[in-house]
Amino acid sequence: MGQAFGCMQVDQSNVAITEQFGKFDDVLEPGCHCLPWCFGYQVAGELSLRVQQLDVRCETKTKDNVFVTVVASVQYRAMAEKAADAFYKLSNTKAQIQAYVFDVIRASVPKLHLDATFEQKNDIAKAVEDELEKAMSAYGFEIVQTLIVDIEPDINVKRAMNEINAAARMRVAANEKAEAEKILQIKRAEGEAESKYLSGLGIARQRQAIVDGLRDSVLAFSENVPGTSAKDVMDMVLVTQYFDTMKEIGASSKSSSVFIPAWAWCSERHRLTDS
Repeated sequence: MGQAFGCMQVDQSNVAITEQFGKFDDVLEPGCHCLPWCFGYQVAGELSLRVQQLDVRCETKTKDNVFVTVVASVQYRAMAEKAADAFYKLSNTKAQIQAYVFDVIRASVPKLHLDATFEQKNDIAKAVEDELEKAMSAYGFEIVQTLIVDIEPDINVKRAMNEINAAARMRVAANEKAEAEKILQIKRAEGEAESKYLSGLGIARQRQAIVDGLRDSVLAFSENVPGTSAKDVMDMVLVTQYFDTMKEIGASSKSSSVFIPAWAWCSERHRLTDS
């Protein structure tokens, strides 16, 4: 805004307030204006119509007695049609807005628990905006938007909240780990059962093959050696297996098996029974 030889310029997005002999006269729009100072006209001041922002930090406590610092961001501007009210009615606009923000926040937050304060921050911002809109419109200001940009609990409360969250996540992780181990054990048991079942089938087939082989051997031996009975052949097979077993035991240096003759075992058994 400039003034020379009774002419003045008002910059864009601004208005000028003029007075005549100290009394409000007019609101000048952006552009060039003639202002004859010799008739008592003068510029009282300039008012910006741009959107301004005020960040307000308000300390209060929640319903569960946790102290928090709420940071509210208020965007406002002067209305051109009420520029005179905006210029004359308030001496400190920012202090007035800050007082209303303090009043609404300290009336709203103590009704909420800490978790609800975070969840309902939009409701708090709307309450602040409604109160400011109703109060500041009478002074020529428009509230463009109000935001709750931050809610800061006490450092000890934040640490406790983080520990609670970490403990909850560890509990979930432990449950998942236990469930995984349970599945592994079930699968391992199913595998062992299937392995034992297949092993049993193998042993049964092996014994069946042995029986079939013995039967074929007995029949072949009886046919080739006349006068021999099946019992004679089986006795010979058992004696052969007995000597094969003794041979295998004797070949091992770490064997701990002890063979007792049948007559000695029977004598010891009778002795123990008689005593």
